[in-house]
Amino acid sequence: MNGTVIEKENPVATVFDHEKDIQLSIQLNRWMMELIGAWPKSTAISSIKRFAYALLNVICASLVSFLVIPTVIYIVLEMDDAYLILKLCGSLSFCTVVIVKYFWLLFHEKDIRNAMEHIKRDWMNTLHYDDRVVMIKSAKFGRRLVAICAFFIYGGAVFYCLVLPFSAGKITEDDGNLTYRPLIFPVARVIVDVRRSPINEIFFWVQCLAGFVAHFITASGYSLSIVLALHACGRMGVLIQWIEHLVDGREDLYNNMNERLVMIVEQHVQILRFISLTDKILCEISIIEIVQCTLNICLLGYYSIVEWESREITSYLTYFVLLLSFTFSIFMLCYIGELVIEKYKKIAEVSYMINWYRLSGKKSLALVLMIAMSNASIKLTAGNFFELSLGTFGDVSNAMSMSIVSIFRVVSLTRHSCNL
Repeated sequence: MNGTVIEKENPVATVFDHEKDIQLSIQLNRWMMELIGAWPKSTAISSIKRFAYALLNVICASLVSFLVIPTVIYIVLEMDDAYLILKLCGSLSFCTVVIVKYFWLLFHEKDIRNAMEHIKRDWMNTLHYDDRVVMIKSAKFGRRLVAICAFFIYGGAVFYCLVLPFSAGKITEDDGNLTYRPLIFPVARVIVDVRRSPINEIFFWVQCLAGFVAHFITASGYSLSIVLALHACGRMGVLIQWIEHLVDGREDLYNNMNERLVMIVEQHVQILRFISLTDKILCEISIIEIVQCTLNICLLGYYSIVEWESREITSYLTYFVLLLSFTFSIFMLCYIGELVIEKYKKIAEVSYMINWYRLSGKKSLALVLMIAMSNASIKLTAGNFFELSLGTFGDVSNAMSMSIVSIFRVVSLTRHSCNL
């Protein structure tokens, strides 16, 4: 209790645990990215650790490729059912995009490292109690969003990789002499006959491992997006507090108003640079994620319509969980973009609402430029094609709904023609 009182009475002199604050902001994201070898390496890393990272990168890429390549060969050589091919296309598109995202994370290692260094510097420079409260609030909110996002993504992995195949049971062939569990991703017999034990068990569990690795890569991309966007929101919250104290000052700010104004403008520029870096990192991956999630949502809707008569509860439950996962993924990208847009607009509102009329001489004119810059549109984009916002999520949702309705009409008309 005494420690809390000291902080409030002397908010500048208190020594904060900045390392703990930094971990609060990036720890979950760091755990995810380290598991797949995508966390940016230190420039002073040893050769052994560099080799270990490279080996982990090869293992992760190989595991996801282990799902794609044999299945593509199986489709080309052994499948002639259009619907079954379409069912596998959804899974293959997801895994293909995962490989692209993984190499995207590795390719942007330098940019991600710069962003993390920027986050660390910001926390080290957060010395006032009120500023730290704003930063911690934003970091905790981002941490909760990362946990929720991981829950949905890993939930989809559990249902698709474990619940669905186990609920289907084993298949018996050759008059009861051959019993095996069907694989999530089928393998062509020209490669190996996966119906026989222990090959079937080995391939099944390796595919499960590869499936979870693919979802780890997906979760890492989303968690990185959340961490960067929420940190930008936290810094904008700090800037808003500085603007509110521009006229009267604060314990940790300069006594001279001109110096306080310079400090605010410099912070504003740093925030713009960080948002620009964030957009650079997320630009390509956002458009890939939205297109891939939209495609898979439409395919899942189509699967549900076609298999309505089968009454397979486990299949429908799996489709429902996957639909939630993909829908939430699109919503999360659009939501964090909306947070950045709204927080940036708040800067202009606060700049206008302070007691600027109390500033002497022409000093109030210095606020005009800052208000104009804050009113300018700042946003995160998906491939520079459209902004990440709730409006975009609404447009995508409407497009998905229309696509599923169109599919339903086509299927209904086709079945009606067949009955005639």
